[in-house]
Amino acid sequence: MPLDNLIDGRAIAEQIHQETAARVEALKRRGIQPGLAFVRVGEDPASKVYVGMKEKTSARLGIASRTRVFAADATQAELLAFIQELNADKSIHGILVQTPVPRQIDSTAVSEAVLPSKDVDGFHPANVGKLMLGATDGFVSCTPAGVHELLIRSGVRIAGAEVVILGRGMLVGKPLLAILLQKAPHADATVTLCHSRSRDIASHTRRADIVVAAMGVPEYLKADMIRPGAVVIDVGVNRIPDPAAKGGSRLVGDVDFARVQPVAGKITPNPGGVGPMTIAMLMRNTIRAAEMATK
Repeated sequence: MPLDNLIDGRAIAEQIHQETAARVEALKRRGIQPGLAFVRVGEDPASKVYVGMKEKTSARLGIASRTRVFAADATQAELLAFIQELNADKSIHGILVQTPVPRQIDSTAVSEAVLPSKDVDGFHPANVGKLMLGATDGFVSCTPAGVHELLIRSGVRIAGAEVVILGRGMLVGKPLLAILLQKAPHADATVTLCHSRSRDIASHTRRADIVVAAMGVPEYLKADMIRPGAVVIDVGVNRIPDPAAKGGSRLVGDVDFARVQPVAGKITPNPGGVGPMTIAMLMRNTIRAAEMATK
C-alpha cells in the first residue's frame, strides 16, 4: 500500500476554522459577540494544556472566552452555582467544564447542570437523547463529531460501510455509533461496537471498511487485525514509558501506527489526526449556539 495515505487532521481542522471565522464575522456584523466559558477544577497538567489550546483558538477566531479556575478542593455546590451564573449570562453562548474533575464532584451532575442550549461539549442528556433520536437541533460531542467530519472530508464512503468501533465510552464510542447509524447523509453504516468483554475482536476488525480505535489501550490495533485498504481512525491518547524520550515517556495512540499504515487505505496520524478536530468542532458548536441564541 502507498504511504501517502495520511488523513491530515490539522489541515481539515484549519478548513473548519476558516468556515467558523467567517460565521463569527457574520455575527459581529449583526452586533453579536460570541462568548465561550471554560471552567477548570484543580491543576491537572493535561487539563491546563487543553484549556490553554482552546483559549488560543477562541482568540484567533474572534470568540470572546473567559476561564474560571477552581481550587482542587472546591465543592460540587460551588461549581454548580457558578454554572448557573453562566447559564443566566446572555454574553456566554457556550460552556465547557474541562474533565476530569476531582472525585468529590459528580461529573454527571455537572453535565446536567449546563443548559442544553449552551452545552457545546454535547454531554447533556437532552443532547445525547436528540442524537439517539436523529434530531439535528442538539449538540454532538466534539470528538465523535470530529471523527465523522474527518471521514466526510477525506472522501470516505460511509453509507453501507462496515464500521467497527473499539471502545464503548460516552466520550467517543457510543455517540459515534449513533452518528454513523442514522438514516441520514454521510451515515447509514452498519456499525459494530467492540469493548473489553467482546470475544475475538480481530474477527470483527478484519471485515471492517472503517475501524475507529478508541479503547485507551496503547498500540492495540495491529496490522494483522485489519483488512488491506481499510480506513483506520486512531482516537487514543496513551502515555507509555520510553527512557529515550524527554521526560522518560511518550504519547502513542491505540493503533500500532508504524505497522498498520502500510496496510491501511487511509489512516490518521497521532498526533495530528483526531486531536485538532476536537477543538475545531468545539468552536463550530459555539458559533452555532450563538446563532441559535440570536434567532
